[in-house]
Amino acid sequence: MQDQEYVVCAFYHFVRLDDHTSLKQPLLKLMNHYGIRGTLLLAAEGINGTIAGKRKAIDHLLQWLRNKDEFQNLVHKESYVGAQPFNRTKVKLKKEIVTMGVEDIDPNHIVGTYVKPKDWNELITDPDVLLVDTRNDYEVAIGTFKGALNPETETFREFPGYVKENLETTKHKKIAMFCTGGIRCEKSTAYLKQQGFDEVYHLEGGILKYLEEVPESETEWEGECFVFDNRVSVDHNLDKGHYDQCYGCRMPITEQDKLHAHYQQGISCHHCFDKTDDEQKARYIERQHQIELAKQRGEEHLGGEMKELIEQHRKEKTNKKRADQEKAGV
Repeated sequence: MQDQEYVVCAFYHFVRLDDHTSLKQPLLKLMNHYGIRGTLLLAAEGINGTIAGKRKAIDHLLQWLRNKDEFQNLVHKESYVGAQPFNRTKVKLKKEIVTMGVEDIDPNHIVGTYVKPKDWNELITDPDVLLVDTRNDYEVAIGTFKGALNPETETFREFPGYVKENLETTKHKKIAMFCTGGIRCEKSTAYLKQQGFDEVYHLEGGILKYLEEVPESETEWEGECFVFDNRVSVDHNLDKGHYDQCYGCRMPITEQDKLHAHYQQGISCHHCFDKTDDEQKARYIERQHQIELAKQRGEEHLGGEMKELIEQHRKEKTNKKRADQEKAGV
């Protein structure tokens, strides 16, 4: 896999950032300079994101981060693809790097017990362990661990409600949880510990690390793993899976789903056809039209983010020109 052209790099790091806003522009500039795409989220509680670029580009960005005291211990995961899986470059400022919507949850102070991928099978096959998938329903639908419970949440904000309605400290003595890369479990295990649950475990590095380290012949994983880039899903070898995505509702869909009468490329599928109004459908139709035009011109349609990038470059150029004029005394 490593001979493929692009490195997909996923990481998160919970750390107190006193001025996370000051990191946005340097990171955006660095990513644009090295041709790195994807999204990074910055909040007072840390950093989270998945990005992709050439080997040297990713190495430069990781080194830039690790040169800072706050990110010295940053851990990342990698996979490899032949084409850039992201269309845009974004650095966003957020209240949380993963949104649970519960205040005072700090994984730096309280968190569940980390379990290495090599030890995960032994834990989850213990009949006394309740295995919970903390991801959203559309992610669970295409793959999960054998015997895992599906909370049937549409967003991570619904997870505390699931815990309140379905889990009991007196009944559920051992709980193991997992997610794609590990970040949601940092908060979900911290939340359960805060609620009084004692033995709470989570898969270190998430599903992606498990697929990377555990041989397929020994796996307890079934199906494919949903990822948040143009690959849509990956198989046990971390190669692009068999799913596409509806760009109306972002649900993973199969080639068979595309034969459904309600499927329109870039507009709708059988999951969302009756959930969007005429105005939304009109926007999706226009977006798809622009994508097709861009393809005909041999370009990529990047939408509003590209406009923002162009405007940013224009402002930087104008400011530099003014600074040079002032320096020259003009």
